[in-house]
Amino acid sequence: MINRIINPQNLSIHYRGSDKKDMGTLDVDIREAKKEDCVRLLELVNELALFERAPEEVTVTLEEFEDAGFGKRPVWKAFVAEADGLIIGFGLYYVRYSTWKGCRMYLEDLIITEPMRGRGFGKLLFERLLREAKELGFSGMVWQVLDWNEPAIKFYKKYEAAIEAGWLNASLSGDQIRNISLTQYIK
Repeated sequence: MINRIINPQNLSIHYRGSDKKDMGTLDVDIREAKKEDCVRLLELVNELALFERAPEEVTVTLEEFEDAGFGKRPVWKAFVAEADGLIIGFGLYYVRYSTWKGCRMYLEDLIITEPMRGRGFGKLLFERLLREAKELGFSGMVWQVLDWNEPAIKFYKKYEAAIEAGWLNASLSGDQIRNISLTQYIK
């Protein structure tokens, strides 16, 4: 059983729930991320990249990450799950505009550190993100999930999420963009 206490002063939600693995209790706060959290968030990003078999793909620096979330023009927002002073997970999103659907929440990452998985903390973070999407009036929420990540797919299907097939991801790296000669296309 999970008890929930909402603290409107600091926008945190405090959960006290049963820890399935040791049958004790664990206090978890779900709150908005702060700039001081970025070092830990990047540690979790690297943990996620290792899980997704692409650790070499993480190239963002701490300075870039902090600036993108807390600089003059922030582009992302995150909620963290914190237990006993340690951030054990986070959900990070940004606004995506669809010409078909309007403003939507794009969930970039949802991660709970491996030793803390299976205890309901991902559910708490995901539902906090859903509440944010409702409060901000987004027309929907979108994200990607790897086709081999069965636990994640199963998790999202509990919310009746549509898991689409048929779309391929396309991207250009910063280096590719810098190396493309645009003179033949744009004056």
